[in-house]
Amino acid sequence: MPNEETELKELQPSEDAPEPAGEEAPAEPSGPAEEVVGIDTAPPVSRQEFEQMKAERDVLVDRMARLQAEFENARKRAERERIDYRDYAVGSVVEKFLPVLDNFELALKSDGTGEQLRSGVELIVKQMDEILRQMQVTPVPALGEEFDPRQHEALGTVECDDIPDQHVAEEIRRGYRLRERLLRPALVRVASNPKQVSE
Repeated sequence: MPNEETELKELQPSEDAPEPAGEEAPAEPSGPAEEVVGIDTAPPVSRQEFEQMKAERDVLVDRMARLQAEFENARKRAERERIDYRDYAVGSVVEKFLPVLDNFELALKSDGTGEQLRSGVELIVKQMDEILRQMQVTPVPALGEEFDPRQHEALGTVECDDIPDQHVAEEIRRGYRLRERLLRPALVRVASNPKQVSE
């Protein structure tokens, strides 16, 4: 018996014995195992659940691809319709002006006098004015009107006594508006009346 006790004492380190230098005791985890970083605690997924999730993913990916294709088709269709509408609008306007072009060609082929040619051109201008009126394009009032920089563009001034100051004395190029929208301003010369300025 005494031999067994001495062997046990030799196997168990003494509490007073110093630890070997350079070696530290392994640290015990302070909290539960779930808090240790890097350990995945999610329960394992069964094969059946995995296959079900994979099938759902495939359905969603397919649906997204279909929606993307539908969106692209709708965008292309809208672009085509916009181009078709623009071509239709331009075509309908050009169609109205074709008779005017025909009349100009007839006038150029005519052997009439200068006066006859002039009256023919006046008829063509009336025809064009009528087409513009049907399209709700109207001329900007200019001659004799008070100068308005929103619808008139001044090319210069003309000194005269018979027209009020800052009124349009001469229209060089007619201006037009489509309904309420100005297409181009009237190019004018503005009266400068020295009598009114001195008063």
